[in-house]
Amino acid sequence: MSTKLYVGNLPYSVTDASLKSNFAEFGSVSSAKVMMDRETGRSKGFGFVEMASADVAQAAINGLNGMSVDGRSIVVNLARPREEGSGSGGYSAAGYTAARRTDVGYGNGGYGGGRY
Repeated sequence: MSTKLYVGNLPYSVTDASLKSNFAEFGSVSSAKVMMDRETGRSKGFGFVEMASADVAQAAINGLNGMSVDGRSIVVNLARPREEGSGSGGYSAAGYTAARRTDVGYGNGGYGGGRY
């Protein structure tokens, strides 16, 4: 079973290929992806690496976490599962929500919603 790692604080010069080659020193790399900004096409400064096994992934964490790459100390740890939903409110299948706050809206006091 493969293990996914988060790699943060990457210099903008790092590419998918260079990320993969750095992690390949510790074992088989299934995939390596530097996240890119849609607007500018530049790196966002973080990426994900998928290693072949948990043992290989732990060796990579121990070997690369805190290592200096182009003057930046990179962060390597296990990737957390992506949380569902944006959490910022907005339009969705359930309709418009105001960031899931219960203290805003009509009928709760404040401007334009108080009781007389």
